[in-house]
Amino acid sequence: MKNLNIHEAKTKLSALIMEIENKGETFLICRNGKPVAELVPHKKPDRLAYHPKMGKIKIKYDPVEDLSKEEWGDIE
Repeated sequence: MKNLNIHEAKTKLSALIMEIENKGETFLICRNGKPVAELVPHKKPDRLAYHPKMGKIKIKYDPVEDLSKEEWGDIE
């Protein structure tokens, strides 16, 4: 992680973003020597990752089966 002051980050923003894209670098932006923000690579969520709560749900019926006439009721 590299430290930058706000002025340096502002003037070199395009170059910083290019370095983040190419190298996955992280930058800590400081004001008067105190950290105020962090520039980090964006992480795309893995949509196919196993979800611990959703994996426990059990469906005990066929969710795509047609409704019976009684279930449709007055809807039709």
